[in-house]
Amino acid sequence: MGKSVGIIEVYGLAAAFVACDAGCKAANVTVENFDKNKPGNPDGLEVPLIVAVKFRGSVTDVEAAVEAAEQAANTVSGVVCKHIIPSAEEGTEKMLKLNAFDKK
Repeated sequence: MGKSVGIIEVYGLAAAFVACDAGCKAANVTVENFDKNKPGNPDGLEVPLIVAVKFRGSVTDVEAAVEAAEQAANTVSGVVCKHIIPSAEEGTEKMLKLNAFDKK
């Protein structure tokens, strides 16, 4: 089993960068590739793009990073959801590398 994983989905790329920066400053974590997801009702949203920021590290560091990221993202456009996986399995580790930013 691997390191802890913290995933926080936010509205928009700007909020993702702000969240990532805050999380990295708050704890000793690394960041996986951002991922994007277009919601089913994009026309009804102020920011029609959801971006996932994925932190890696110890459980304590990941919890601190996600908390700081949530506070920061809420000052920009908001948080969709967040989750922490205390010890990622091998299959989950592989999925963390996937991202939709390189797809058209």
